[in-house]
Amino acid sequence: MSPKSRKSLSSLTTCDKCQCTFAQKDVTLHESNCPPSLENWNYNFILNDTLYSTLEIYNPSEPINISLRDLDDMVFISQSVMQLCNIAIGDHVTVETKNNIIVKIAWPIDDNSLLNVSLSKSTIELNDLKSLIKIQNMKHDIAVAKEFTVKCIGKHTLSHMSTDLEILFKNCNEQKIFCIGNKISIPYYGRKLIYIIIAASEDEIENTTNTDGDLLLPFNCLHLTTNGSYIKYYKAMYSTKWNIQEDVSLVEEEQKKVKYKIEDIGGYNDLIADIKDVVDIALGKCNIGDFFISKGILLYGTPGVGKSTIANAIISEYNVNSFNVHSSDIYSKSMGEIERKLKEIFTEAKDKTPSIILLEDIDTLCPKRSSSSTDQERRVIAQIISLFDELQNTKDNIIIIATTSRIEFVDTSLRRPGRIDKEFEVYVPIQSTRFEILFKLLRKVPNNLSQKDLINISSSTHGFVGADIYGLCSQALMAAVKRKHSINATGTEANDEINITVDDFNKALTVTKPSAMKEILVEVPTVRWSDIGGQKELKLKLKQSIEWPLNHPEAFTRMGITPPKGVLMFGPPGCSKTMIAKALATESGVNFLNIRGPELFSKWVGESEKAVREVFRKARQVAPSIIFIDEIDALGGERGSSLGGNGSNVQERVLAQLLTELDGVTTLGNVTLVAATNRPDKIDKALLRPGRLDRIIYVGLPDCKTRQEIFDIKLKKMPIAEDVNILDLVEITEGYSGAEIQAICHEAAMNALEESLDAAIITKDHFKVALSIVTPRTPKSLIQLYENYMNKIY
Repeated sequence: MSPKSRKSLSSLTTCDKCQCTFAQKDVTLHESNCPPSLENWNYNFILNDTLYSTLEIYNPSEPINISLRDLDDMVFISQSVMQLCNIAIGDHVTVETKNNIIVKIAWPIDDNSLLNVSLSKSTIELNDLKSLIKIQNMKHDIAVAKEFTVKCIGKHTLSHMSTDLEILFKNCNEQKIFCIGNKISIPYYGRKLIYIIIAASEDEIENTTNTDGDLLLPFNCLHLTTNGSYIKYYKAMYSTKWNIQEDVSLVEEEQKKVKYKIEDIGGYNDLIADIKDVVDIALGKCNIGDFFISKGILLYGTPGVGKSTIANAIISEYNVNSFNVHSSDIYSKSMGEIERKLKEIFTEAKDKTPSIILLEDIDTLCPKRSSSSTDQERRVIAQIISLFDELQNTKDNIIIIATTSRIEFVDTSLRRPGRIDKEFEVYVPIQSTRFEILFKLLRKVPNNLSQKDLINISSSTHGFVGADIYGLCSQALMAAVKRKHSINATGTEANDEINITVDDFNKALTVTKPSAMKEILVEVPTVRWSDIGGQKELKLKLKQSIEWPLNHPEAFTRMGITPPKGVLMFGPPGCSKTMIAKALATESGVNFLNIRGPELFSKWVGESEKAVREVFRKARQVAPSIIFIDEIDALGGERGSSLGGNGSNVQERVLAQLLTELDGVTTLGNVTLVAATNRPDKIDKALLRPGRLDRIIYVGLPDCKTRQEIFDIKLKKMPIAEDVNILDLVEITEGYSGAEIQAICHEAAMNALEESLDAAIITKDHFKVALSIVTPRTPKSLIQLYENYMNKIY
């Protein structure tokens, strides 16, 4: 029987045989396939108030007054189809594919779309909808959801339900209808969080209309799909609670992470033993009666020294619950959210005693209060103090371990007995500590280093903290890998195993510097003692001040003396004072801080003194080290010597700070100050007393023997003719400084190149011209000044 057309809808046709309604253009397709397949159809039709259609992306021809959020909640169908399917505007309809079912609000579009269905692009992508789709009106009761449990599946993860996130869940999903397996998208600070609903529960108060005799009502809440499975629908209200299920894979990954063990930490055995004593008492492992011992420990030290590693190793030693708190994890813009999170952590720790709470970087969580502190900072500090005091007055077996790299910035109200009164400094490792760290790190990688090699490496890594030593080993491993690749590239037979050698460490040492030195690191040219002619007395005194205390500390202890704290070199310009400092940096192998006096001055009050303090703090941190101050007369000029007799106020404060650093309450340690100046008479007398700049050395004009050594060093690198007699040059250059002798050699070479750029030799005539150009520039009055100064101090 041929299909008949509906008079009211002339573009659609209904088949008398199967009662299927379809477009007139699909009559031929229907005749060959009547009744149509309900699983895999090749044209759109309506059957039993259900639309079997294909999916399109909704692209309105003109702007509509609908928000993007509302647009994602709608499904767009032609008005004619809505009439045939008994769907009213705004009704909830089910949108079903083979693998998915969602609920949307029906909204009409013009009849040009016929039997097609349109959804927003974001809805199609979120639910992974395919082309074939079924639409029908919701004919079933919907349960009011008491609680939804969701799981994060998107690229951006947020596995903790905070207050502001829960508010977003409520606002974005209120009055929407879901079933298990539906996906939802939550906009969160520019990110799109994707979750899938994995469980739901009914609100018993809202769904208590059922009676024992009414067995049909519960079944009305169920929907039987084509694949035979039952689907239950839940409506989200603002009161519905949303929970995020903890990702099992993340938990397993966390459990698989390498736990720090105490036996893997080298060099801090005594410190760890002291900390464990306090932890034992706090966790109730020692019977101390009714006395309330402090439950707070603070570990402080420079960044990378191993505070968190030691804390985590101690936590792993005890089989107790632990709670790691990072300030970045609990900070929130919501009022009171941080305090609530902190209280939840402490409450959970009380419920799961014995337990340990680790507060990382407590200086950012509880900074020192001042007039500029924000209201939030004050509330957080007050909350932590309150939580500490609550713990202190209980017998709960809980201890709090806090870490900080800036102990001076931690609020003082926390650092008192009853809160955090046990403070342990994780000091920068000394040579023996560095040896143990290296030894335990290299146990994990193949190497052929002997104990002597490890001693040499640990001796040359002054100022390295644990993280720096780890980085050094990583760099050595990379050098070994590169060496292995280069061997394989040449086709030489080699073992597949990578073995770290001493040469790999030597290469790593050239590129790895202490982290504390990175912001003040200076590239000092490699200058050896052999590059400097003469000055044997000066070299000896510098070795006594720098190398002897480093290589033979027991000798100074045996004699009951301390090494010199400072050395002042003075003399005419060009007599290699700065060059000697460069050679000292190279030969001694210790960390070298190069400071120029004028750069410490600042127009801001207090900044100049702060700069001096910072220089010495860094030097102590990477000790043994050398601070070299060139032109120290600009920094330590005599007080009261400026106009008006009052002196520069800033300069006097800087000088006072320098004096305090050299010989104040804080010990200087293995830090040596080396200073250079052309005008020692301008330096304040307090700076030159014993205990500060102990050794004052005159670097005068080179004598005959020194000039000969300078010419030998310089001319051995230059092509000179046989007629050039070095002894004649030495005799002629009486009164010349070392820089002027070097200038003579340069000028002679330039004269040779002026004659011909292809010149290959420097002759006696070239030196004669150079001597006529370069003349001695040190006046006798300056030499007399130095002689008078030496007569005064010796």
